[in-house]
Amino acid sequence: MGTARTRAAARLSGLVTGLPSDADARRRSPAAPSLSHTRARSRSKCRAVEGCRRAGRRLRFVGRDWVQLLGVLKRHQLKRGWIAWLLMFGLARVTLDAQSIPASADARPSYMLLRDEEDWSFLRDPSQRSDWWDPIKYIPLSRSGDTFLSLGGEIRQQYERFKIESWGAQPEDTSGYLLQRYMGHADLHVRRRFRAFVQVKSGIETGRNGGPRPTDEDQLDLHQGFVDVGVVGALSEDGVMLRVGRQEFSFGSQRLVSVRERPNVRQSFDAVRAIVRVADWRVDGFVSRPVETNIGIFDEWTDRSRALWGVYAVRSSDDAATNVDLYYLGLHRDKATFDQGTGAEQRHSIGTRLWGTRGRLDHNVEGVWQWGTFDGGPIRAWTLASDTGWRPAVPGQPRFGVRADVTSGDFNRDQPALQTFNAMFPKGAYFGLIAPTGPYNHMDVHPQVEVTLPNDWTLNATWLWFWRTRRGDGIYNVPGNLLRSGQGARAHFVGQSPGVEVTKELTPHLSVSGQVSWFSAGPFIQETTPVHNIFYVTAIATYKF
Repeated sequence: MGTARTRAAARLSGLVTGLPSDADARRRSPAAPSLSHTRARSRSKCRAVEGCRRAGRRLRFVGRDWVQLLGVLKRHQLKRGWIAWLLMFGLARVTLDAQSIPASADARPSYMLLRDEEDWSFLRDPSQRSDWWDPIKYIPLSRSGDTFLSLGGEIRQQYERFKIESWGAQPEDTSGYLLQRYMGHADLHVRRRFRAFVQVKSGIETGRNGGPRPTDEDQLDLHQGFVDVGVVGALSEDGVMLRVGRQEFSFGSQRLVSVRERPNVRQSFDAVRAIVRVADWRVDGFVSRPVETNIGIFDEWTDRSRALWGVYAVRSSDDAATNVDLYYLGLHRDKATFDQGTGAEQRHSIGTRLWGTRGRLDHNVEGVWQWGTFDGGPIRAWTLASDTGWRPAVPGQPRFGVRADVTSGDFNRDQPALQTFNAMFPKGAYFGLIAPTGPYNHMDVHPQVEVTLPNDWTLNATWLWFWRTRRGDGIYNVPGNLLRSGQGARAHFVGQSPGVEVTKELTPHLSVSGQVSWFSAGPFIQETTPVHNIFYVTAIATYKF
């Protein structure tokens, strides 16, 4: 009787506390775990805890309370920028000294444009851990190692100076300004079919006369936050994957949809996307809305005035001389402005891209046809773009290339039909950092020479010639806003821009580049005023971990 009351009391205690009683636990467990099994689990937990502790120690080196940091250092913006440059180069030196040579160095991946595409699971093998940051690139959270956390980030510092920006339409700049980018991410993999990725960003502009441009500053915001679920198969294998949340898009050559890498603040989308991988094919189907870019702290919301949807298919193979992209993209804007006027825009695009390498020749050719409606009238627009190059077998590994692009422009602004091509969400600095113009109503020829210099420096010399396609249409900036109307102007030629850029990867983490450019205003700029030539210089240092 006493034993029965004791068992009943134990069960009642379990109901109150939410935990099973000892008797229930013994009854549910067919056998107690062995001593060796218990010790193995204990060692696995210890390794996970120690991994987290090491990650915490490394993150304290670069981690900050961002909200407090921005509030405290806002009064010392210029000083903060130069301190960040020194910190970045010092960090590069420390990490280089601490690095060892891995057993298979060729297999180690490089940091990618899309950080969510990196895979650090190979660090499960301790013999591959050679880098100073490896303790936070792979933090095991399970005994098998297929559940793990990966942390990373980026620091980018840029000095930029325009002399007579936008041909004189912007305030005069006498000493240049600093652009700072800070990004950090956490990538959680749970076994083989679930993943969560979070990335924050901070973009700061310091010292620009006239204040930050729209893509210069965003003090702190959620840049990406999505989950991946393997619907059919594992995430890294052929099958079907579903991705839901805030994410980046980068399709093809980024002529139409990009992450906007060259400007200080990158672009992301709130989207639902299905990704299908079968053999050499990858197909992305998605519906999305772009994310606003605002300068405050956690103040970026979904832009409900615009929508982007579509299907993008790519067939690529290391053995193929020519790979192919096939796609459909849809765009809606509640309020769009062209030289013709302002109204609602619904646009559809179908396109294809052929790209690859055959011997010493490389090619990248793309064509797009667009249709839809603008302010009640029909849209009929198109583009052709090419980038071809040749690498002769001579010292310096030079590449002689030429880009040639044409986009349609509007025939007559007084007619309801619109022929202006819309590049939607193109890569920033489409024709280089100096050129304010984008791929709308334009023709360009852009020869380039790239050569490898001593000590692994790379030099790229270019010369851009730029025309309007149609006299009845104006010129537009990269996001598609009208820069100068074509009304009353007869000239086609907009101008020419020679430039030189040098780049070098100093360490696996740190890269630097510098660019000098000149834009000579042509007859169209002279007809529409103001008229000034543009001089541009920039220096960029980027540290990734």
